[in-house]
Amino acid sequence: MARFIFVTGGVVSSLGKGLAAASLASLLQHHGYKVRIRKLDPYLNVDPGTMSPYQHGEVYVTDDGAETDLDLGHYERFTGVTSKKSDNITSGKVYQDIIKRERKGEYLGGTVQVIPHVTNEIKKFIDNDLNGEDFVICEIGGTIGDIESLPFIEAIRQFHYENDVSMSMFIHVTLVPFIASSGELKTKPTQHSVKELRSLGIQPNILLCRSDREIPKDERDKIALFCNVKKNNVIQAINAQTIYEVPINFMYEELDKRVLEYFNLDSKKSIDLKMWKNVSELILKTDGEVLINIVGKYTGLADAYKSLNEALSHGGIFNKVKVKINWIESEDLNEANIDEKLSCSDGVLVPGGFGKRGSEGKILAIKYAREKNIPYFGICFGMQLAAIEAVRSLLDIKDATSSEFDETKASVVGLMTEWAKEDQLEQRKIDSDLGGTMRLGAYKAKIRDNSKAFNVYGEDEISERHRHRYEVNNNYCSELEKKGVIFSAFSPDGLLPEILEIPSHPWFIGVQFHPELKSKPFDPHPLFKSFIGAAINRSKHNQ
Repeated sequence: MARFIFVTGGVVSSLGKGLAAASLASLLQHHGYKVRIRKLDPYLNVDPGTMSPYQHGEVYVTDDGAETDLDLGHYERFTGVTSKKSDNITSGKVYQDIIKRERKGEYLGGTVQVIPHVTNEIKKFIDNDLNGEDFVICEIGGTIGDIESLPFIEAIRQFHYENDVSMSMFIHVTLVPFIASSGELKTKPTQHSVKELRSLGIQPNILLCRSDREIPKDERDKIALFCNVKKNNVIQAINAQTIYEVPINFMYEELDKRVLEYFNLDSKKSIDLKMWKNVSELILKTDGEVLINIVGKYTGLADAYKSLNEALSHGGIFNKVKVKINWIESEDLNEANIDEKLSCSDGVLVPGGFGKRGSEGKILAIKYAREKNIPYFGICFGMQLAAIEAVRSLLDIKDATSSEFDETKASVVGLMTEWAKEDQLEQRKIDSDLGGTMRLGAYKAKIRDNSKAFNVYGEDEISERHRHRYEVNNNYCSELEKKGVIFSAFSPDGLLPEILEIPSHPWFIGVQFHPELKSKPFDPHPLFKSFIGAAINRSKHNQ
């Protein structure tokens, strides 16, 4: 029977609840338990699919086609457990489902209210679609005190008392700030946050106290006293050098043992975290460094490309080098400054994105990498723009573009209105809603023999996750091949190009999918391993 762990956050946002949940899940796995992690988001969007990355960071996509919170990426990277649609819910989705049923008269004339209808829907989500898990960890988005999170807090309160209370627990992540002027760590913010949580009917069982330095025993005892928590359940969460040290730090603080002790479950005397120690050491102690210039338009927020950052790091782990990332705003890139900005590159990467803004700067970067033999990696939008650049430069069709940008007779990239998924035909209209209407989730592709992509993957059929509304037009394939640009992978029906490459180039690959979503620190994605390997060769050549 599953035990439930609810993770809440207080004082401020961005304390790392998702990272804490993922790290705890990994520790419980090492004790031999089966885990599942879920995210409950209070915002009113149905999902983050229509949000700007500046609003909510990257949109993570699952195999089964859900656009979800970026924390699900942490969950997968730390546990290896594939997330599903049923692992992320929002207030918007809850209200959407309730209103649909109300309009159909399914509430039989009753008044629809937050309690019990909204809270009942949240409770149903918490324990749905389980398959023999020992632990289900549910992270509640937002910060205690937020108005929009109140139904979720009430729902987990109800869930705890309606079921066996010994089968669920509450972990609260707080902040213990250091005030430089007085030279003191302050416990009052944590005390007030717990007071707010208790006023909502929840007594936390464990406190994870974020700090940039060691929290002395006296301060931890003070927190325990005023928050009504056992002394050894006040656990410090000190800033780590790399996120992959967090499971190790929590093990030393005995978080896993405190959780298993609460549930009266057996714990191993010691667990082997060699996997995380090796990963952390390879990040912190490297044999060299490569510089990857990423040309994008959401460069002001690191979380906008969270999975990409991690996948590049994983490629570095495999190759035992540090990957230094330099962000270049594509709108600032032009003929006058491109040599200054990109000539030092060991690799150039253009990530996924949408819209015309900044696209010409990205195309300029792609051309520069192609002509200067710099390893180039194009992901989703970066592959589409590589196709446009090739048609413009190599086929001399100067007005080649995407129908996403302008009306043109030379549409290299066009809107998809139908495509095959397994044995079904997916269809969309040009005026469809933006949310949830893209080609989303895992799709198979067939790789051409003797191609660079085949050498990278070592197999001729792959499955990768997609998130895009526009597709490269395959009408230019044969003409481009004569110029040395080939499409080395297609959808199983042969209609949709999936991988573009230049065999004569040191490393030039564009992919229609998002390989970063499947990369893990202990299992780096083959494309990122190969790309960083090519960047190392470039770096050695330049020395």
